[in-house]
Amino acid sequence: MGGKNGPRSPGAQPGPARPAGEAAGQAAITYEQARDQLTEVVKRLEAGGLPLEQSLDLWERGERLAAICEQWLEGARARLARAAELADQAGLPGPGHQPAPADPG
Repeated sequence: MGGKNGPRSPGAQPGPARPAGEAAGQAAITYEQARDQLTEVVKRLEAGGLPLEQSLDLWERGERLAAICEQWLEGARARLARAAELADQAGLPGPGHQPAPADPG
């Protein structure tokens, strides 16, 4: 499947191969790692008491982490859309399909 993140094999994990702005050769971080780091950045900023320069650095890091999370989420949405499309083509229920309740009578 194509898109901003390039082609994927059917079993590929969602998200970017390397988040935008990340140095070449540096391993990509998972959605959970980015989310947890972003949470810590927000806590530090909300606590206050930091020098302006450090606050700005943290804000910029938070923006980068938020972008990484968004890339992972976009990849997951694309994967679900593709799975639903394939299921529809095969006549199968797609992701998130809830079977009809059994008739009690």
